[in-house]
Amino acid sequence: MKSQRPVNLDLRTIKLPITAYTSILHRVSGVILFVGVAVLLLALDASLSSAEGFEEVKAYLGSPLAKLVVWALLSALLYHLVAGVRHLVMDTGHGETLEGGKLGSKIVLAVSAVLIVLAGVWIW
Repeated sequence: MKSQRPVNLDLRTIKLPITAYTSILHRVSGVILFVGVAVLLLALDASLSSAEGFEEVKAYLGSPLAKLVVWALLSALLYHLVAGVRHLVMDTGHGETLEGGKLGSKIVLAVSAVLIVLAGVWIW
């Protein structure tokens, strides 16, 4: 049986709801954290290996590029944390309706944006 439904696979024209964007960002932030933890563990290992290693890591972390990377990792952590709290709230049975899901997504984006800006101010 052949389906007569139109198939739109062009990602640029698909209109996703806000809940889809928050879900996708939650997954992306998790992947960024997974990779970022490996990088931070390498920096920790180098800093604990010797006094010279500590000074190298300290000098590297003072550069603008390293501050940007740390801010990106911290941003991913903050977004993932706020979205995770939203999932915990939804597990209790709150915000499971369509309207509640949209409101929860807007709250996640707003709170995350504020926390990310504050983290940027703190780092720089």
